Amino acid sequence: MSEQNELVFAPLGGVGEIGMNLGLYGFGPKRGRRWLMVDLGMSFAGDEAPGVDLILPDIRFLEAERANIEGLILTHGHEDHVGAVLDLWPRLKCPVYTTRFTAGLLEAKRWAEPGAPNVPITVVRPGTPIQIGPFNVEFVRVAHSIPDSNAIAIRTPAGLVLHTGDWKLDPTPVVGNVTDIARLTALGDEGVRAMICDSTNAIRDGISPSEAEVAVTLKQVVAAAKHRVCFTTFSSNVARIRSIAEAAMANDREVVVVGRAMDRVIGVAREHGMLDGIPPFRGSEAYGYLPRDKVVALLTGSQGEPRAALRRISEDDHPEIALSSGDLVVFSSRTIPGNERVVNGVINGLVKRGVKVMTDRDGLVHVSGHPRRGELEQMYGWVRPQVCVPVHGEPMHLAENAALAKRLGVPEVVICSDGHVVRLAPGPAERVDTIPFGRLYKDGRLLISDQARTIPERRKLGFVGVVSVALALDSKGSLVGDPSVEASGLPERGEGGVDVLDHILDTVVTTLDGLPRARRRDPDALAETLERAVRGAVNGLWGKKPVCHVHIVEV
Repeated sequence: MSEQNELVFAPLGGVGEIGMNLGLYGFGPKRGRRWLMVDLGMSFAGDEAPGVDLILPDIRFLEAERANIEGLILTHGHEDHVGAVLDLWPRLKCPVYTTRFTAGLLEAKRWAEPGAPNVPITVVRPGTPIQIGPFNVEFVRVAHSIPDSNAIAIRTPAGLVLHTGDWKLDPTPVVGNVTDIARLTALGDEGVRAMICDSTNAIRDGISPSEAEVAVTLKQVVAAAKHRVCFTTFSSNVARIRSIAEAAMANDREVVVVGRAMDRVIGVAREHGMLDGIPPFRGSEAYGYLPRDKVVALLTGSQGEPRAALRRISEDDHPEIALSSGDLVVFSSRTIPGNERVVNGVINGLVKRGVKVMTDRDGLVHVSGHPRRGELEQMYGWVRPQVCVPVHGEPMHLAENAALAKRLGVPEVVICSDGHVVRLAPGPAERVDTIPFGRLYKDGRLLISDQARTIPERRKLGFVGVVSVALALDSKGSLVGDPSVEASGLPERGEGGVDVLDHILDTVVTTLDGLPRARRRDPDALAETLERAVRGAVNGLWGKKPVCHVHIVEV
């Protein structure tokens, strides 16, 4: 008896966490499913991965299923949804589908990264369904904090699924889509088996303010400023960039743009007519020649990124941009969870220099691109899904969205995490399997699995330091010359003021003298013995055991 066709959802990123979004839809029997990928994003590394630039989803499951992948859908151009495409697409080489602006951003990013692959992209029009294997796919316009954002309606013989992507309700978004309420309602009338729904702001009551309301505040902020005004925001927020430019124009100021990521987005936005009527922006080289009361600067670095413009300015390390006491920096952004410490560090650096800082705690200078509970209630009312699967959020966000769906009468609600396989149809919706998942660390030009020893070893080195011992022995196992000892990350002196390096050297010599000659002639056994002795000796002075490497040369 052949297996029945099933429709399943299986996230590999973005569920139980913010960022690194990658959702899979599978259709067919368990041993012969065809797969549709939705988004392929990244997240930023924190202190848990020292030296790492970015974190990408582990796609080893998809590499094994490569022959069964029908395509990759990109809902919009935010890095947490498209940031892994250039790195991971060469491993899959599947067809890619998205809308014009998102395709333009990916192309501009490719040109900015030497050696990046040329990813063929099929540009689709919202509202025009396309057939991708067994999946009939329709892009549905939604408002978000980047233009050209879409929900995805996926039709299969087992039912219709709505993947909301990132969305909100905003009747006046300044730039970009309004959410297509009529189309969502029509899908609800058609009958939606399952809605896979954004949960980011599910813990917040009410409805998000409009981008147009922020634009009013920004004009007021610039009008009241006596000196320079600098705005930092997400480089992809074209509506915010336009509002800042209009605020500058209204107050007879020029806009200076500082940051390659923002330059790239602005270029694509101009190509698509999203900044029509806005004069050309000035580059950072013009900053020093403009009077303090005639400049508005647009800066990258709202999340405290190490090499971004604002971080360098806060550390007085930027070659062209400096701020003076009385200048104003406006964080027209939201701090991504996990980035609070570094963002606060940037703010503290600015405040120490007498710079005024304004955030969304001080006024309506930012609005989120994600739905609050009031907006979610409306979406559930239009779509009327039989099944809700909360995604795009940490566990507390998923739980709040699930509880709301239940209160609103959604018959089936399934909470899942990365690696879970959720059967959506036929039969009751439930978790039925797991698939391999994990993280890839982008470390320089390499992608390193989270199963590798590299990052745990690096964390350990950062905590306890490292000792290197080199010594030469003759054929009889006698020491030739003095051992060489080097240490990094250790205190110079331990308890009682003992010199740590001298103590390590004494330990090596004493340990060696106490060993029989036969054991000295076994380099591996000798190295192991000396490593244990050194680590124990340092622990006695410091209370920590360093990493220790012993190199033995036979002469």
